[in-house]
Amino acid sequence: MRRERSTTYSRTLLLALLFPFILALGRLIYTNQPLTPLFNQLRFSSHLVSQFYHLHLSTPPPTMSSYTHELQTALLAVQRATLLTQKVFHTHAKGTLSKSDHSPVTIGDFGAQALIISALRYNFPSDEIVGEEEASSLRENPSLAEQIFALVKESRLEDAEAEGQLGGPVKDAEAMLGAIDAGSSGGGSKGRIWALDPVDGTKGFLRGGQYAVCLALIVDGDVKVGVLGCPNLPVDDAAPLSAEVGGEGRGVLFAAVQGEGATSRPLTEGKLAEWKRIAMKEVQDITQATFCESVEAAHSSHGDQAEIAKRLGITKDSVRMDSQAKYGSIARGAGDLYLRLPVRKDYEEKIWDHAAGDLIVREAGGEVTDANGIRLDFGIGTTLKDNKGVVAAPKAVHEAVLKVVKEVLSGT
Repeated sequence: MRRERSTTYSRTLLLALLFPFILALGRLIYTNQPLTPLFNQLRFSSHLVSQFYHLHLSTPPPTMSSYTHELQTALLAVQRATLLTQKVFHTHAKGTLSKSDHSPVTIGDFGAQALIISALRYNFPSDEIVGEEEASSLRENPSLAEQIFALVKESRLEDAEAEGQLGGPVKDAEAMLGAIDAGSSGGGSKGRIWALDPVDGTKGFLRGGQYAVCLALIVDGDVKVGVLGCPNLPVDDAAPLSAEVGGEGRGVLFAAVQGEGATSRPLTEGKLAEWKRIAMKEVQDITQATFCESVEAAHSSHGDQAEIAKRLGITKDSVRMDSQAKYGSIARGAGDLYLRLPVRKDYEEKIWDHAAGDLIVREAGGEVTDANGIRLDFGIGTTLKDNKGVVAAPKAVHEAVLKVVKEVLSGT
């Protein structure tokens, strides 16, 4: 029934757009009206028909989601970007630079950001984008820029239709630099804003560990669509949680749309694979839960987390891995709890480090708050400045975990 309504709507709208075209032809045949205004009317009508085809007929009709186009674009854009990051991951020279905060950035970060922003600008030219990287260092280093562009140019989906939905390849090196710099939005609580982390967990990426390509759509401060590409996680949702990256059957794409649940599917090199629903594991006994935490002690207080585990009666060793792969892992039930506790009072988490993962966990049946029990606020800029830390857990046990977190952080 929904598809029939969509088809009827499409036909009605197309006829409405064609009416000026038919009217102009009639005037041309039956009147002596000057030709120039008629040709202008024909040109305008032709433009409307062309726009209708590109925006309405060239994309799949809406199904149950008002964000079908956004989700499809995000999934394909992240999948294409992972092709580039995997090429870089398996090379020894990753072109590492240091940013102003001394954190590393690789040619994989730059290339993935260019590919994803290029696809977003093609499909949603009016949307803002918050990207982690900017291209000034590449403009000062033309040889490195050309090296990255060579990777960008080669990174295409094998399925022509899927590649076409992203606008095809990036035109040239200057277009690549422009795409990277287009991720300069300051965020905020109004409008449509994409939050992008092209390689989340860069240190893990460099050491051969877990990393993720992360993309989320925030509308009026609320996360509506989230996608995580995790090339080194096992495809099997039932696989036990592990920081190991070796072996076959690796590469998973997580996604969620607000109010519609969370999914996973294997990463491919062409069109999207079939998806399946994922859900957090029911924790009957909190003492048997599995902790998931950051590798870097600078990102989260390992000592506080160990004390929290002790008070909860959890004896299993925590699993440490980089990136938002942790969010994906607990969302599908491979792990149970994810804590990221503040290491200093002035530290502010970046929205691109959490937006996609936050939505995926909540849509999988989990609860995500900060260490004070407040929902993460993605509508106040590029950071979560009103939040401290992250506590993610199944809804049934989140309150109990949060109670212990507060006790440990307050020193009681």
